[in-house]
Amino acid sequence: MSLHVVLVEPEIPQNTGNIARTCAATNTKLHLVRPLGFNIDEKAVRRAGLDYWRYVDIVVHDSLEAFLLQYGDERLFLVTTHGYNNYTDFEYQDGDMFLFGRETKGLPKELINHHQDTAIRIPMSENTRLRSLNLSNSVNIVLFEALRQNGFPGLL
Repeated sequence: MSLHVVLVEPEIPQNTGNIARTCAATNTKLHLVRPLGFNIDEKAVRRAGLDYWRYVDIVVHDSLEAFLLQYGDERLFLVTTHGYNNYTDFEYQDGDMFLFGRETKGLPKELINHHQDTAIRIPMSENTRLRSLNLSNSVNIVLFEALRQNGFPGLL
């Protein structure tokens, strides 16, 4: 089974590092969509102590438009506080892609509007709607639900 986590213009390197570790541990492909708020060249990764980076199946895309040209026909789930469905409302399958937006702005509104049927959210109280969950926590919640539904394929 191959799931994909897509980070659109991530800004905080620690979040991306945590997500990369999760992707390495779950055999999930990680897509990073530029611009990035940090450097991921070999020197920067080594300096950050990301000893697991070599185990991450990672693809970097120059822009959201370039990503959509390549993968726009796949099943895309947009994870957003503006989602129309709960993340548990779907049966996830091989090849599904989960898009997460920038920490400060989320995903573009036009993209969400275009994919309303697969715009998903993690339920939260009204008190936290002003400030959503941490990006790496959100990725873990959604990704592990998809893995659970499919019997944690390839995982011990």
